[in-house]
Parts: sequence; structure tokens; C-alpha cells
Amino acid sequence: MTHAIDIRRRASGLPNTFVPGRNLLFFTVAAALAYRRGIRVLVGGMCETDYSGYPDCRDDTLKALQVALGLGMDRRFTVETPLMWLDKAQTWRLGVSLGGEPLKELLVEHTHTCYLGNRERRHAWGYGCARCPACALRSRGFIEAFGRKSGPAGAPRLPAGPARSRAAPRRSRR
Repeated sequence: MTHAIDIRRRASGLPNTFVPGRNLLFFTVAAALAYRRGIRVLVGGMCETDYSGYPDCRDDTLKALQVALGLGMDRRFTVETPLMWLDKAQTWRLGVSLGGEPLKELLVEHTHTCYLGNRERRHAWGYGCARCPACALRSRGFIEAFGRKSGPAGAPRLPAGPARSRAAPRRSRR
């Protein structure tokens, strides 16, 4: 986002933070570069278990994109999304299992999800406004993974919408 706005749901159900086709564009550019370098596997960090409802984060969308990239470039690509069916708590725990506390600290210090771009205050879960949907998901996952001692005094509330951290993930058709 380029400026501070009130984050709300549109009539379509999507948050006004949605940038149409953003991940499709990123993967298309990555595939063009991968094509030139002989790379066949593209990796993205999208998940569908607890997210803001963005259509380009859905498993079905990314599977369709994988097919389109292969057809459009006449080369088979694999789009990997290893976090697709993990919630944020599972993602935090995965990071620690792969790299221990040093990776956890790197993720807290050097990754950023706040929709408002706030880097003024560092929470146990990282920098952010502690109010937007992205901060709510991140802090809630951190607290669930590591407990309140490691997290802020209270996690921000998540606005109503399709985020489903406690619901079973919707499996895509294959």
C-alpha cells in the first residue's frame, strides 16, 4: 500500500488491501527469468488456511497458473507452495524447526507483513501496527506457537472475513 487507509471489506468480500493479480504477476516474471536460467521450480509462501481471502493466494489459482505458465512458455514449471496448508502458528514452528532461534529472530527482525508498512514498533512477532489483518494473523500465530510470554499483551482483532485459521482447509481439485 502506498498510503494509510482504513482497512475494510468491500462488497465483494475482499479487503480493500487486495492488489488484483499481484502474485500472478510475480510468478509470471519469476517464470520468465527461470526460463532463461533453466530453472523449473518456482516457490511461493502463500497459504490458504489463514489468510485475508486474496484469490491469487488460493491453491486452485496457483495450480491453474502453473498450467498457464507451462503452456505459455512451452516448458513445464512446478509451482511449489510449501506453506499452503499450514496456519501461521505452524509456519512459525516450521521456521524454528528448520533454523532454530537464529532463524526465528531473523524472521521477526527482517520480514514484514503490516499492511500499513509500520516499522516503528517491534513486537515479539515482528514490526507492525498491531491492528491490521496481516498483523492480527502474524501475532496470533506467533502467540499460538510460542505462548503469550513471547508475544504482545494482546493480539489485534481480525476483521470478519474468509480467514479460517481454526477451520479445516478447503482442499483443491486435482
